[in-house]
Amino acid sequence: MGIRERLGSILDNAPKTKHTGTDDGDHERFSHYADKAKIVESAVTGKAIRALCGKKWIPSRDPQNFPVCPTCKEIYSRLKQ
Repeated sequence: MGIRERLGSILDNAPKTKHTGTDDGDHERFSHYADKAKIVESAVTGKAIRALCGKKWIPSRDPQNFPVCPTCKEIYSRLKQ
């Protein structure tokens, strides 16, 4: 089996992934903590919500693509105590 056949076999059996990509300025973005019901409401109405850190925004991106906001994380950890 030649290299092309082996490579084709590997690529055919590789798991399929989907990259959602990022936009300009995404390096400055964080995932924020907010009330789940408010996030759902925002998804339906398009209205802005307020995160634990105070940021007001309309959630529209996949939060798994960004690091968690350090301020939201700190406030959330204090709420759990």
